[in-house]
Amino acid sequence: MASSVGPEVAAPLDGCTVVDFTRVLAGPHCVKILSDLGASVVKVEPPAGDLARIAVPATGGMSHYFAQQNAGKRNLSIDLNFPQGRQVVMELCARADVIVENFRPGTLAFYGLDYAAVAARNPTVIYVSISGYGQTGPWKGRAGFAPTVQAETGFTKALLDHFGLDGEHARNDYSSHADVYTGLEAAVAALAALYDRRASGRGQHIDVSMAASLLAVNERLHAVASGLDTGGEPVALSAAESPIITLTNGLQITIAGSPIYTPIFRRYCAMMRRTDLLDDPRFATPPLRRANERALLGEVRAWLLGFSDLEELEAQVKVAGLAVGVVRSTEEFLASEWSRHRQPLVEIDDGAGGVIRIPAPPWRFSRSGTARPSWAAHRGQHNGEVLTELDLTGQTVKELEADGVLSSEV
Repeated sequence: MASSVGPEVAAPLDGCTVVDFTRVLAGPHCVKILSDLGASVVKVEPPAGDLARIAVPATGGMSHYFAQQNAGKRNLSIDLNFPQGRQVVMELCARADVIVENFRPGTLAFYGLDYAAVAARNPTVIYVSISGYGQTGPWKGRAGFAPTVQAETGFTKALLDHFGLDGEHARNDYSSHADVYTGLEAAVAALAALYDRRASGRGQHIDVSMAASLLAVNERLHAVASGLDTGGEPVALSAAESPIITLTNGLQITIAGSPIYTPIFRRYCAMMRRTDLLDDPRFATPPLRRANERALLGEVRAWLLGFSDLEELEAQVKVAGLAVGVVRSTEEFLASEWSRHRQPLVEIDDGAGGVIRIPAPPWRFSRSGTARPSWAAHRGQHNGEVLTELDLTGQTVKELEADGVLSSEV
C-alpha cells in the first residue's frame, strides 16, 4: 500500500485507487507517478509476467529495471483467459478511481475490460489508454516501442543528422524518450481528469499516444511545422548545439546556449568581455559562425582556460544570463554535494534479504507528503490480499489457485 513520508502527512492522492494493466515502461512510469503521489495501486500481471522482470541487473531475483517503475504497487497475477479471471478483474475495476493500460488498441476489449465495458459498471472511472499511435486512425494497430516511435516521428533522424551518423555508424538513442515522456503526459492527463471529476462527477477515457507525446515535447516543431526559414539560426536555441569544451585539467564542461544563435552569441561576447568579436567578419552572421565554429569555440576555450575555480567561472557565466555544467557520469553525480544533500535515491527491499536503490519521488510539497515505497512486489505476491478485499472467501481463492486462474512466483 502507499506509504507517506511521515505518519502525520497525507500524500496528495491518498485514498485514490488505481488498477495497473501496464508493462515495460511507458504505462508503468505513468502509474509509478500516481503511486508516488499516494495512490494505492494494484498491478494486474499475467502468468507470463511483465517483460521488464527479465531485465538485468537483478538482486534476489528482482530486476532493478522492474523495481524502479513498479515499487510500491501490490501485485495480482491472474490469467484473463479464464472467465473467472475476467470476472475478478472486472470487480477490481468496478471499484477503481483510475485504470491505466498500454496494450495495443482493442486488446482489453477482447477480454471485456475496455473502457465501455468498465464504465458500464463504474461510470466515474478515469481510464487511461497508452499506445504507440492512438486508439483511432490508420496506424492504431501498429505496435509502438520507443525506438520505432522515435524513428517515425523525426526524433531519430534529427539525432543522426546532428551527429553525422549514417550507414553502419547509425545508432538509436540510449534512452527511451518516447516511453518516459508519454508516461509523464499520461499521468498529467489522469490528474486533470480526477480534478474534472470533482466538479462534474463524471469519468472519462483518455487516449495518449507515444507519437503525439513526442511531438508535444519537440521544441523544434514550431519552426518545422510552419516551414519557417530561420536564416541559419539554430531552431529553438537548440540545446544540441550547446558546446562541450575540455579544459586543460581534463574537466569537460558545457555552456547552455548555442553561440551560433545571434542573441546568445552576444551574451557569449559579454560573458568573455570580448566585444571585439561582434565586429569580427568571421562571426558576422549565423552561417559564418557555423562555418567558423572551430575558431569561435577556440576563443571560448581560451577564455575558459583563465579559470581554475568552477564557482568563479559559474559566477561570470551567470552574469551573462547563461549557465555552465560539468559533464559527469550518473555515478559521479550521485556522489556530488547536491546528491548528498538532496538524497535522490531510496532503498527498497528486494524480497530476498537484499536492497535495490531506485529514484525517490522528485517532488517536495510544502504541506503534503509523498509515498516512498520500501519494496517491489514479486508476481502474484498480493493475490490473496487483493481478492479478500473484493470479498472473496479464502476457499474461493484456493480454488482459483488450484484451477490456474491465479499464479505466483512466491
